[in-house]
Amino acid sequence: MIEVILRDDVTSLGKAGELVRVRPGYARNYLLPQGLAYEATAGNRKRIEAETRARSARLATEKSGAEEFAARLRDTPLTLTGQAGEEGKLFGSVTASDIAEALKASGIEIDRRKIELAHPIKNLGEHVVAVRIHPEVPAEVRVTVVPAE
Repeated sequence: MIEVILRDDVTSLGKAGELVRVRPGYARNYLLPQGLAYEATAGNRKRIEAETRARSARLATEKSGAEEFAARLRDTPLTLTGQAGEEGKLFGSVTASDIAEALKASGIEIDRRKIELAHPIKNLGEHVVAVRIHPEVPAEVRVTVVPAE
């Protein structure tokens, strides 16, 4: 196991600025080449502290814009159509890309990778979908799936 300092939040590993122990191959083949971590040296610790200060200042300024964006998402109802069977199950599914396209059509531009959809929507009805726009601002959009006529 080797120690690395995370530059960004890594799911199931830690937050930015944390010192974590990982297997050498994971660090060498993924974390370091992707720029997600630095080796745990004294110089890199100082570098991470400076990056953390800059990131916290940037996130504070972005937070107000994210709160306004989250309010716009809450106030924007989405209605998507799909071919459905007798029991209300869709023949296809509604994916994050479909939701992103519907939001774009209603005037809200968002990257599909920020839409947190664990599994594609496969049933008719109303669904609440989380959107990741800021670490401290929870956002969600209501998606109603209706049968196509």
